[in-house]
Amino acid sequence: MTAATAAAGTELDLPRMRRERLEKLLAAMVAQGIDCLVLLGQNNVTYAVGARVPAAEPARAAHRRPVAVLTRDDDPHLFTAFPEGAPSELPADHVHGALAVEWDVGGRALAAIVPPGRVAIDEYTMPVRAALAGRELTDAAAVLGSAKIVKTGDELECIRRAQAINETAMPEVEAMVRPGVRATDLSGRFLRRVFELGASANTVDPIFQVMPPSVAAGPYSGTGDVVFPTPTRARELEGGDVVWVDTGINFEGYASDLGCTWVVGGARPHHRDQFRRWRAVVDEVLAAVRPGATAGDLVRAAVPAGGWRPWLPHLYLAHGIGTDSAEMPYVGTDLGETFDDSLVLAPGMVLVFEPVIWDDGRAGYRAEEIVAVTETGWTMLSARADAPA
Repeated sequence: MTAATAAAGTELDLPRMRRERLEKLLAAMVAQGIDCLVLLGQNNVTYAVGARVPAAEPARAAHRRPVAVLTRDDDPHLFTAFPEGAPSELPADHVHGALAVEWDVGGRALAAIVPPGRVAIDEYTMPVRAALAGRELTDAAAVLGSAKIVKTGDELECIRRAQAINETAMPEVEAMVRPGVRATDLSGRFLRRVFELGASANTVDPIFQVMPPSVAAGPYSGTGDVVFPTPTRARELEGGDVVWVDTGINFEGYASDLGCTWVVGGARPHHRDQFRRWRAVVDEVLAAVRPGATAGDLVRAAVPAGGWRPWLPHLYLAHGIGTDSAEMPYVGTDLGETFDDSLVLAPGMVLVFEPVIWDDGRAGYRAEEIVAVTETGWTMLSARADAPA
């Protein structure tokens, strides 16, 4: 892949982006009759108030998680162990020390600042659930989803820049691919390079998975499906190995998603044929992407009548991306045709297409391309995938 570098001089206004995100959340709260929004999920707190939190070992992160509380008539309140990560526009008296929400004292402290009314919350700890007993509670997913699903121009630019960093780093990693190199060495080179290029964080442990030639030869699957992804192993690459790549880094709170396929020692004709078939699927689907089209239209474009679905059954034809590496809209999931037909595309939605061509006995080809829906069709946020070299 060649880097999808952000256009020279493209404006990125982070305070404006945070302001517009908050406006969308407040509008969604009003529309859904929500008086207070309580957020414990780090990506959701980032989206709502723009707070930065340093990466941490998972057990430590759970005990030092940020918390945001939003109401309709006041600035958001942020509770964090990392106050220097609060955005400058958030009033100082709205930035507080961390709440120990894994403990009863933290649950009670949070409940004490949640005003009366209908409360939407994204995650529970047991102490928070106990402390909020008796309140009218609902899932915050509907509020967050309706705000996040359509991106502003600044959000699209963040995704574009995150993807550009990811794609710029990858050729240096690909140049290492040869027999005898360990797959984990690829991860080390990739992570060093993305941070040199300005990544804010790494969001997906780099996946360089050597694919089995057949399902039967691969990791056990209770469903009989191709197993992907699995953790990168310290296995030395061998000539003829098919490597599925999946990496995601973060820029200013927004994720990227790079998928591609490499063949150690060079591709053979059947590898290039798999790519051509993959390209044909994506191009058929892209021809259907426009405002007013449904996710069902995209699925039908990808699947000939009564034909095989060219994507992994446990994943999807496409997913959205933003502050989460996979978020709405989802296309071609196990939610079924009714769900797909109910999801209508609109300008500002982002789609990450990731079909798979699999020939059992000869492995397969997988890659990802990211597009944003525009007023008239779509525009690329990633590079166009290449055939395996």
